[in-house]
Amino acid sequence: MSDLTTNPRPPAAPPLTERQEARRRRILHTAAQLASRGGFDAVQMREVAESSGVALGTLYRYFPSKVHLLVATMQDQLQLMQSQLRKHPPSATDPGARVTETLMGTFRGLQREPQLAEAMVRALTFADRSVSAEVDQVSRLTAVLITEAMALDHPLSRDQLAAVRVIEHTWHSALVTWLSGRASIAQVRIDLETACKLLAE
Repeated sequence: MSDLTTNPRPPAAPPLTERQEARRRRILHTAAQLASRGGFDAVQMREVAESSGVALGTLYRYFPSKVHLLVATMQDQLQLMQSQLRKHPPSATDPGARVTETLMGTFRGLQREPQLAEAMVRALTFADRSVSAEVDQVSRLTAVLITEAMALDHPLSRDQLAAVRVIEHTWHSALVTWLSGRASIAQVRIDLETACKLLAE
C-alpha cells in the first residue's frame, strides 16, 4: 500500500450525477458478466465499452485500467454481500460464529461464480500503487462486512479490531488458496473458524 506521507492521495472526486452513476453501474455489470464467462482474460476494455454502450475513452475516465475495473467490481460484490447480510443476518449467537457463517456464505456465492472470483482476486494481486485507494476500499468493505456480522451493541475493543484485521487477511488468503485449488471449502471453514475465535479473546 502507498505511503501517505510521501504519496498523498488526490482530493476526492466530486459525486457522480445520476446519469454517471447509471453508466458506471452498466460498466461494472458488463465487467462482471464477462468475467463470469471467461475469467480475468475475458475482460477486455474495448469489449466492456462496446457491451455497456460507452465510448472507450469514457470507460478509461471511469476506470484507468482493467485492474482498476475489476477491483471496483470486487467492491461492488462486497456491497452486494453487505446488502444480503442486512436482509438475512446470521443466526448464530456468538460473534465469531456469526462472522464465520457470513464469510462462508460469501464463499458459497463465489463458488457459483468461480471465474468472476478468479478475475477479481487476480486484479487485487496485480494491483500496484496506482490502485491503492481502490484496494484500500476493498479492505474497508471487508472489515465492515465482518463487524456488521458481529452485531455488537458497543464499539469494538482494540483486541477485537486487531482480530478483525486478522480475519480479513485470512479471508483474502483463503480466497487465493481456494481459487488455486490448494484448499477445499472445508479447509477454508477451518481457517476462518480458527481466526474468528480471536473475537472471543
